[in-house]
Amino acid sequence: MRNEKTRPPSFPQAAKNAPLAATPGVRWQVLCGDEGHWRVGLYSPAETRAEDCAELERHDCPELFLLTQGSMTLLLAERGTLRELPLELGRAVQVTGPHGAFCPDGPHTGVALVVERDAFDTEYRPVGEWAHLG
Repeated sequence: MRNEKTRPPSFPQAAKNAPLAATPGVRWQVLCGDEGHWRVGLYSPAETRAEDCAELERHDCPELFLLTQGSMTLLLAERGTLRELPLELGRAVQVTGPHGAFCPDGPHTGVALVVERDAFDTEYRPVGEWAHLG
């Protein structure tokens, strides 16, 4: 297990009222935010199967996932079991528990917009540990 603290400012300076550049093929890139409130980024994992996910993470606050392109499946640990939740284009999912994700059509082929707080703590554990915590 490992823990990370994210504290403001936790996002890059971004041009106001202008398009923000994103780099394809990157797992996680924070685009912008509002200090002390929220930040937004793009998430695109390289894993292509649930079995490829080595660890899951859990924040101490909710985060929102919105699939914007391709295909992506969330891997969620709930009540001692693992569940796969395929994301649907344009349909947001609020995530509060241990989670990871994979792109079944190939590495980085799915992209989700993620909104989270500007300050939070994250706990990372191997997938098997979350499945046994219940």
